[in-house]
Amino acid sequence: MTNRIAAVVSGVATVIAFVALGSVSVVGQTHEGHSPAKGASGTDAIRTSWGDPDLGGIWTTQTLTPLERPAEFAGKAFLTPEEAAAYEAIRGVNRNQDRRDGGAAADVARAYNDFWWDRGTKMVENGRTSLIIDPQDGRIPYNLETRKRAEDQSVYRVSGPFNSSWDVDTGERCITDGLPIVPGAYNNNFQILQTPDSVAILHEMFRDRRIIPLDGRPTLNIRQWLGDPRGHWEGETLVVETINFDDKTAFRWAASWRMPTKAMRIVERFTRVSIDTIDYEFTIQDPSKFTGEWTASVPMTTDYLGRGVTGGQLYEYACHEGNYAIVNVLTGARTAEQ
Repeated sequence: MTNRIAAVVSGVATVIAFVALGSVSVVGQTHEGHSPAKGASGTDAIRTSWGDPDLGGIWTTQTLTPLERPAEFAGKAFLTPEEAAAYEAIRGVNRNQDRRDGGAAADVARAYNDFWWDRGTKMVENGRTSLIIDPQDGRIPYNLETRKRAEDQSVYRVSGPFNSSWDVDTGERCITDGLPIVPGAYNNNFQILQTPDSVAILHEMFRDRRIIPLDGRPTLNIRQWLGDPRGHWEGETLVVETINFDDKTAFRWAASWRMPTKAMRIVERFTRVSIDTIDYEFTIQDPSKFTGEWTASVPMTTDYLGRGVTGGQLYEYACHEGNYAIVNVLTGARTAEQ
């Protein structure tokens, strides 16, 4: 569904964001008024011309480190360098290799469109076995109802039944995969733009766009797919609190933990810790889905080569145009019934 065609960097959607934000700051450009300042980690942080830490640029979150700790690493929060290298050697293989080694059936069994995947080749630098850092077991603290829903969805996505477009999850329908920011199979690139009173984040996947006010305005009594965010600076860290999510629990979600509810609250923290790294951390509170809050740390980088992923400018994600997934899923289901 991804058409990475040579298009205007930001497309129409980002032009809107540019207009809304006015002058913006983008990493890698020379800005009058930039001056080095000590960041939270003791490294030199690039600042905007008005003095805030500069988060601007095009970043990737891709990593081989999974969100939840796999069973094989239960009780093991970190891998040694040798263990991490072995893990990367197995899971970071080149998936664009010649696959004419087993006939059509074998090729389809391995996923015929494997070449779309852009999973990268590296774990996070410290060898963590999960992006989740709290709870200590590295697992999402589902309540019983949401855990059952997640398990059912995994089965349903493969076997259906598919009786209408409503039976296909929000991602396949080109709507959204929801918040917060976590690595997926591909298109894990984000563009961040800043002004003194706003931050905009454009996600290449689904063209999700968030404009985050920093001027202290109250939240709106309007519920939205991606909620209603408000941001403020705490020292070198941009803190974004998002509430007022629409209750979309009737929809199918590829990841049930991202399913928006009226109770969901997300707090994100963006800290520029080096020339090519943002320490991105989020905490989710939602008593309707979880037994307690939980936190994940997802380093964002401009070092695409180091992560082994596709980098460069953002391209148009033309999901609806040429999206044959829903037609094919429903057609396949009717054929199977016959």
